Amino acid sequence: MSNNLGSFAPYMPPPDDPEYSARSKSARPWFPTQPSSPGVSYQSGGIPAFNDSQPGGYGNSEPAESQNQWETRFGMRVDMLAAFAYILGPLSALLVLILETQNDFVRFHGYQSALFTTPLIVFRALLSLLQFPQWLRTFFTILLLANQLYLAFRVYVDAQNGLARFALPIVGRIASEWLTDE
Repeated sequence: MSNNLGSFAPYMPPPDDPEYSARSKSARPWFPTQPSSPGVSYQSGGIPAFNDSQPGGYGNSEPAESQNQWETRFGMRVDMLAAFAYILGPLSALLVLILETQNDFVRFHGYQSALFTTPLIVFRALLSLLQFPQWLRTFFTILLLANQLYLAFRVYVDAQNGLARFALPIVGRIASEWLTDE
Protein backbone atom coordinates (compact mmCIF):
# COMPACT_ATOMS: atom_id res chain seq x y z
CA MET A 1 0.00 0.00 0.00
CA SER A 2 1.22 3.52 -0.84
CA ASN A 3 2.06 6.25 1.69
CA ASN A 4 1.14 9.03 -0.77
CA LEU A 5 -2.51 9.44 0.10
CA GLY A 6 -2.44 13.24 -0.44
CA SER A 7 -0.96 13.28 -3.94
CA PHE A 8 -1.21 11.42 -7.18
CA ALA A 9 2.50 11.19 -7.89
CA PRO A 10 5.49 10.45 -5.69
CA TYR A 11 7.59 13.42 -4.53
CA MET A 12 10.23 14.66 -6.95
CA PRO A 13 12.87 17.14 -5.75
CA PRO A 14 13.29 20.37 -7.76
CA PRO A 15 15.70 20.28 -10.71
CA ASP A 16 18.16 22.72 -9.11
CA ASP A 17 18.65 20.47 -6.05
CA PRO A 18 22.34 19.34 -6.06
CA GLU A 19 21.43 15.79 -5.11
CA TYR A 20 18.88 15.60 -7.91
CA SER A 21 21.24 16.94 -10.60
CA ALA A 22 23.99 14.59 -9.41
CA ARG A 23 21.69 11.62 -9.93
CA SER A 24 20.38 12.69 -13.31
CA LYS A 25 22.76 14.51 -15.66
CA SER A 26 20.21 14.45 -18.49
CA ALA A 27 17.78 16.71 -16.61
CA ARG A 28 17.06 20.01 -18.30
CA PRO A 29 17.92 23.11 -16.20
CA TRP A 30 15.16 25.51 -15.27
CA PHE A 31 16.83 28.45 -17.02
CA PRO A 32 18.86 27.75 -20.15
CA THR A 33 22.32 29.28 -20.20
CA GLN A 34 22.73 29.55 -23.98
CA PRO A 35 20.73 32.09 -25.98
CA SER A 36 18.00 30.53 -28.02
CA SER A 37 18.11 30.43 -31.79
CA PRO A 38 16.04 33.09 -33.64
CA GLY A 39 13.13 30.76 -34.44
CA VAL A 40 12.72 29.33 -30.92
CA SER A 41 10.13 30.95 -28.67
CA TYR A 42 10.32 31.06 -24.91
CA GLN A 43 7.32 28.69 -24.73
CA SER A 44 9.39 25.96 -26.33
CA GLY A 45 12.39 26.45 -24.04
CA GLY A 46 14.18 29.50 -25.43
CA ILE A 47 15.33 32.46 -23.37
CA PRO A 48 12.78 35.30 -23.41
CA ALA A 49 13.87 38.30 -25.46
CA PHE A 50 12.49 41.58 -24.16
CA ASN A 51 11.54 44.71 -26.15
CA ASP A 52 11.68 43.07 -29.55
CA SER A 53 8.80 40.61 -29.50
CA GLN A 54 6.40 42.88 -31.39
CA PRO A 55 7.18 44.21 -34.87
CA GLY A 56 8.35 47.79 -34.59
CA GLY A 57 9.09 47.52 -30.86
CA TYR A 58 12.15 48.95 -29.19
CA GLY A 59 15.23 46.97 -30.21
CA ASN A 60 13.72 45.61 -33.40
CA SER A 61 15.67 46.24 -36.59
CA GLU A 62 12.55 46.47 -38.77
CA PRO A 63 10.96 49.93 -39.05
CA ALA A 64 7.54 50.36 -37.46
CA GLU A 65 4.53 50.65 -39.75
CA SER A 66 3.36 54.20 -40.27
CA GLN A 67 -0.01 55.18 -38.83
CA ASN A 68 -2.66 56.01 -41.41
CA GLN A 69 -4.36 59.29 -40.50
CA TRP A 70 -7.72 57.94 -41.75
CA GLU A 71 -7.67 54.82 -39.53
CA THR A 72 -9.48 54.57 -36.24
CA ARG A 73 -9.30 51.83 -33.65
CA PHE A 74 -12.66 50.31 -34.58
CA GLY A 75 -12.62 51.10 -38.30
CA MET A 76 -15.19 53.90 -38.02
CA ARG A 77 -15.20 56.98 -40.22
CA VAL A 78 -12.91 59.71 -38.90
CA ASP A 79 -15.28 62.55 -39.75
CA MET A 80 -18.27 61.00 -38.02
CA LEU A 81 -16.32 60.02 -34.91
CA ALA A 82 -14.75 63.48 -34.53
CA ALA A 83 -18.15 65.15 -35.01
CA PHE A 84 -19.70 62.81 -32.44
CA ALA A 85 -17.23 64.16 -29.86
CA TYR A 86 -19.24 67.43 -29.87
CA ILE A 87 -22.81 66.13 -30.04
CA LEU A 88 -23.36 65.09 -26.39
CA GLY A 89 -20.81 67.47 -24.91
CA PRO A 90 -18.47 66.09 -22.25
CA LEU A 91 -20.12 62.65 -22.32
CA SER A 92 -19.39 62.00 -25.98
CA ALA A 93 -15.96 63.63 -25.67
CA LEU A 94 -15.05 61.33 -22.79
CA LEU A 95 -16.39 58.31 -24.67
CA VAL A 96 -14.33 59.21 -27.75
CA LEU A 97 -11.19 59.76 -25.65
CA ILE A 98 -11.59 56.42 -23.91
CA LEU A 99 -12.41 54.33 -26.96
CA GLU A 100 -10.29 55.94 -29.69
CA THR A 101 -6.60 55.50 -28.97
CA GLN A 102 -5.05 55.67 -32.45
CA ASN A 103 -6.26 58.67 -34.41
CA ASP A 104 -4.88 62.07 -33.37
CA PHE A 105 -7.51 64.02 -35.34
CA VAL A 106 -10.34 62.38 -33.41
CA ARG A 107 -8.53 62.64 -30.07
CA PHE A 108 -7.82 66.34 -30.63
CA HIS A 109 -11.52 67.02 -31.14
CA GLY A 110 -12.37 64.89 -28.12
CA TYR A 111 -10.09 67.03 -25.96
CA GLN A 112 -11.34 70.27 -27.48
CA SER A 113 -14.97 69.26 -26.97
CA ALA A 114 -14.36 68.31 -23.34
CA LEU A 115 -12.50 71.55 -22.64
CA PHE A 116 -15.10 73.70 -24.41
CA THR A 117 -18.42 72.18 -23.37
CA THR A 118 -17.73 71.18 -19.76
CA PRO A 119 -17.39 74.75 -18.41
CA LEU A 120 -20.42 75.87 -20.41
CA ILE A 121 -22.60 73.09 -19.01
CA VAL A 122 -21.39 73.83 -15.47
CA PHE A 123 -22.22 77.52 -16.03
CA ARG A 124 -25.68 76.54 -17.33
CA ALA A 125 -26.25 74.44 -14.20
CA LEU A 126 -25.24 77.41 -12.03
CA LEU A 127 -27.80 79.58 -13.84
CA SER A 128 -30.48 77.11 -12.79
CA LEU A 129 -29.27 76.83 -9.21
CA LEU A 130 -29.08 80.58 -8.72
CA GLN A 131 -32.64 81.09 -10.03
CA PHE A 132 -31.83 83.32 -12.99
CA PRO A 133 -34.79 84.26 -15.20
CA GLN A 134 -36.18 81.50 -17.39
CA TRP A 135 -35.57 83.40 -20.64
CA LEU A 136 -31.86 83.75 -19.82
CA ARG A 137 -31.50 80.04 -19.05
CA THR A 138 -33.34 79.13 -22.26
CA PHE A 139 -31.22 81.52 -24.30
CA PHE A 140 -28.01 80.10 -22.86
CA THR A 141 -29.19 76.52 -23.48
CA ILE A 142 -29.99 77.29 -27.12
CA LEU A 143 -26.63 79.05 -27.48
CA LEU A 144 -24.83 76.03 -26.01
CA LEU A 145 -26.61 73.55 -28.31
CA ALA A 146 -26.03 75.77 -31.36
CA ASN A 147 -22.30 75.92 -30.60
CA GLN A 148 -22.10 72.14 -30.22
CA LEU A 149 -23.94 71.53 -33.49
CA TYR A 150 -21.85 74.13 -35.33
CA LEU A 151 -18.59 72.59 -34.10
CA ALA A 152 -19.77 69.09 -35.07
CA PHE A 153 -20.71 70.34 -38.55
CA ARG A 154 -17.43 72.25 -38.91
CA VAL A 155 -15.36 69.18 -37.96
CA TYR A 156 -17.33 67.02 -40.40
CA VAL A 157 -16.71 69.51 -43.23
CA ASP A 158 -13.03 69.96 -42.35
CA ALA A 159 -12.52 66.19 -42.34
CA GLN A 160 -13.84 66.10 -45.89
CA ASN A 161 -11.18 68.67 -46.84
CA GLY A 162 -8.10 66.72 -45.78
CA LEU A 163 -8.38 66.58 -41.98
CA ALA A 164 -7.73 70.27 -41.36
CA ARG A 165 -8.07 70.90 -37.63
CA PHE A 166 -10.53 73.59 -36.65
CA ALA A 167 -9.12 74.87 -33.36
CA LEU A 168 -10.87 77.25 -31.01
CA PRO A 169 -8.66 80.17 -29.86
CA ILE A 170 -7.58 79.15 -26.33
CA VAL A 171 -9.10 75.70 -25.94
CA GLY A 172 -7.62 74.45 -29.23
CA ARG A 173 -4.09 75.31 -28.13
CA ILE A 174 -4.56 73.47 -24.83
CA ALA A 175 -6.03 70.45 -26.64
CA SER A 176 -3.03 70.40 -29.01
CA GLU A 177 -0.62 70.52 -26.06
CA TRP A 178 -2.43 67.67 -24.33
CA LEU A 179 -2.34 65.63 -27.53
CA THR A 180 1.39 66.11 -27.96
CA ASP A 181 2.01 65.22 -24.29
CA GLU A 182 0.38 61.80 -24.70
